[in-house]
Amino acid sequence: MKDICGNINSIKDIINSIKNASTGKSSEIFPVEIIVVTKTFPYTEVLEALKCGIKHIGESRIQEALPKFEQLGANLNGITKHFIGHLQSNKAKKAVENFDLIHSLDSLDLAKDISRHAKNINKVQNCLIEIKVSSEASKNGVAPEKAAEFYCECLKIPNILIKGLMTITPIVENPEDARVYFNQVYSLFCDLKKDNQDFNILSMGMSGDYKIAVEEGANMVRIGSAVFGDRYYGNK
Repeated sequence: MKDICGNINSIKDIINSIKNASTGKSSEIFPVEIIVVTKTFPYTEVLEALKCGIKHIGESRIQEALPKFEQLGANLNGITKHFIGHLQSNKAKKAVENFDLIHSLDSLDLAKDISRHAKNINKVQNCLIEIKVSSEASKNGVAPEKAAEFYCECLKIPNILIKGLMTITPIVENPEDARVYFNQVYSLFCDLKKDNQDFNILSMGMSGDYKIAVEEGANMVRIGSAVFGDRYYGNK
């Protein structure tokens, strides 16, 4: 029997203990929001997480998310829906129509597509710039050294609002090895933020490394298997 509420409460306790113990980065941009990654998990388990007080859910596949959203219906009132997967331009319209925050903005062409679809429904679409810190070919994102220029170009595009940064670290055996990547993106986040009050989200960390991410300044973590258990069919 899964103890979804117990898992969520344990994660919250761990995050709070990091906050209370730290005088460094983890205390600067709190509170930390937990996005429960619901991809591959049935709506019944998602509903249980919502009943435990979760206010943010993340999906990475449009075709899986939309039927689940329909099943959840009014239970999603007041819930922030995050698109956390790689977004292809041909799926941008559905993403804009159904998600509150897109985590994976990685090209100007995609930004323009998102802008066009958002304008059509009189929406300003909140987005995060995905930063690529890995040399893995399977990872997407904007190179750190190009992030400032990319951000400035995005500011010129109507109907999108850049809220911050997101990153996915390379696969490592020891979560501690991810620290250097989180630190790099935190530094970039601080450089870009300056006095921009809208630029306030740093999405880093998943089930295996969220503790390190929080220590290194994340204020949004994306957690799936640590909430629902080890039965999943995609990435954590």
